[in-house]
Amino acid sequence: MAVLYRKYRPTKLQDVIGQEHITATLKKSLNQGQPAHAYLFIGPRGTGKTSVARILAHAINGFDYQVEDSYLDIIEIDAASNTGVDNIRELREKSIIAPTSGKYKVYIIDEVHMLTKSASNALLKTLEEPPEHVIFIMATTDAHKVPITISSRTQVFTFKLADPKTMLAHLRKISDAEKIPITDDALQIVVRRGGGSFRDSLSLLDQISSLADQEITAELLNTALGLPQDETVAQLLSAYTAHDSDSIRQLLKDTLNTGIKPEILASEVITKVIDQPDPNLLPLLAKLPDVEPPFPEAKLLLAFLDPARPDNASGQNPPIITKIIHQSNPNLPPEPTRSPSKANTSQTADTPTPQPISHQRSSRSLPFDWDNFVNSFQNDNIGLHNLLQKVDYEFDGQTLHLYPAQKIAKGILEKPANQTSITAHLDGKSLLIHQPGEPHGPKDATISQISAIMGGVQEVKKGDLPF
Repeated sequence: MAVLYRKYRPTKLQDVIGQEHITATLKKSLNQGQPAHAYLFIGPRGTGKTSVARILAHAINGFDYQVEDSYLDIIEIDAASNTGVDNIRELREKSIIAPTSGKYKVYIIDEVHMLTKSASNALLKTLEEPPEHVIFIMATTDAHKVPITISSRTQVFTFKLADPKTMLAHLRKISDAEKIPITDDALQIVVRRGGGSFRDSLSLLDQISSLADQEITAELLNTALGLPQDETVAQLLSAYTAHDSDSIRQLLKDTLNTGIKPEILASEVITKVIDQPDPNLLPLLAKLPDVEPPFPEAKLLLAFLDPARPDNASGQNPPIITKIIHQSNPNLPPEPTRSPSKANTSQTADTPTPQPISHQRSSRSLPFDWDNFVNSFQNDNIGLHNLLQKVDYEFDGQTLHLYPAQKIAKGILEKPANQTSITAHLDGKSLLIHQPGEPHGPKDATISQISAIMGGVQEVKKGDLPF
């Protein structure tokens, strides 16, 4: 029995889900009989790059496509295991030979970024002067590793992660067809864990189909996958905001004793906080991404019981939290202020007021209308608009590189809904989100407070943070 992601792999462009901006363009070029000599498909894993490459290769030659088909004129190469220059030289020599039964000889090169520098140079020679009967379709999950000399000679198509609504409908259709009794709440968990990847989501649905002798509920699925219950996450957050250390310790102990990994629990809490942001949870949100081996249990406990977190026994919020709360809720009455003591009056007077940090562009970046791009989010996604204002960028002509200053900001930008929104505003250009501190970007990137995504809260400098 075929696994679900192979069984439901599309065989026609009209069957491809969630990539209409790509399939519409490819259909038009096929109808006009004007295929390009080289294509580059970029995007996250499991979004349909290889499937569309195979469909396109068959359609160009007029072949009927079935998943298990094999034609001599369609050659698939895995660049991850054929990285050397000798492999590409062999490709160049064989490409001269005319196709046997089709009009074109089509080479599908998967993970093309894995080619060595010498192999990429050898491929470049063929791309510059390709035989008329040869078409290249290349795919990669790491577009920034593909030399610009290669990508500039191709038609670049950017695949995006599926939005939750599209994925939920797709999984519901398949689960009904396969007679998998699963509730909508449980399917929502599959969608969230799949992260917008069709292959990952279908693989997870395939995995839990073994539970189909009973109705698969959210509670049953959480147990099977080792995920915390929503109620547990809510209780942890409530105990954190109430400074209830005893409840936090007991909840963490009980949850981890069930076999749930600390990293999974931290991930679920992050998702919950981002979906329902609260300025009081900013210190926790700043520490949870660090919950990973070694000693993840200790890091999780330290995140919830942060010794540097101010004690609010006096009834007043710590200054930075007060500032953030009132910026988010301007109608709140101001908290009582205390006059500075004589000992620190001069120090306070000499301390400069933090100024907002604007984005910077690398000196190596090509012209890009950044301000207009950022402002395009103002009406439909104000949180993303505010976060992008604090992100450095670089544009190389094909790809917009974003350089968030913190892991949290990177995590928010990489959320499927946000990636979908950003790529929709790029008019066919590709997107790459770099690790904080990664070289080749702007030199003076500063910390971007995560409160920017939480309803327009202003950025706060690192020295102001209470954690």
